[in-house]
Amino acid sequence: MRLPRQLLAEALGTALLLAVVIGSGVMAERLSGGNVALALLANTAATVGGLYVLIEVFGPISGAHFNPAVSAVMAWRGELPRAALLPFVAAQLLGAWAGALLAHAMFELPLLQFSTHVRTGTGQWLAEGVATFGLLLVILRAPAGRAAGLVAAYIGAAYWFTASTSFANPAAVFGRLFSDSFAGIAPASAPGFMLAELAGAALAVVTNRLLAPQPDTRTGPVP
Repeated sequence: MRLPRQLLAEALGTALLLAVVIGSGVMAERLSGGNVALALLANTAATVGGLYVLIEVFGPISGAHFNPAVSAVMAWRGELPRAALLPFVAAQLLGAWAGALLAHAMFELPLLQFSTHVRTGTGQWLAEGVATFGLLLVILRAPAGRAAGLVAAYIGAAYWFTASTSFANPAAVFGRLFSDSFAGIAPASAPGFMLAELAGAALAVVTNRLLAPQPDTRTGPVP
């Protein structure tokens, strides 16, 4: 029964993460009076807090990946059974879609929609590669018991220092393409983001091997 519990944790955790990201984006846009910086700041704060809590809650069950790139790296390292990788990814994608629907339902928006927010170009792709590289490196190097705080802090910073506002997660890209909101991404922009994220994750694995070895004392990885 372990795998079904893990898949439920990944689906539910990813759904709640996307509800936080998209829902806070909708609320921020409504309350910011057109001030995009203020809206992004509110969106960032909600995401950091929500992400930290979700990692702490679901980490002991599934590792709190919420992210296909993280799951792929864990499977490559042997920390996730390879047979579980595709079910993990499917649960994350389904959860991301459900999280978008939940956010829309809470704000009485049309449930089914596609984003028109175009995010493309070399700078955006590089930003996503950097964001995901940093995320995976934090996950791989985080000391025991500190992964949740370090990951949440890094994502909060990356919202502001990357040109893409740091999706750093193919499942987040998938969920956000179904939301024509402040946090959305146009479907045509999604493949470029996902490829950049996977490249960043691969580079993080290589870099981690080049750094001085350390005991594997992490608690559990996330988005």
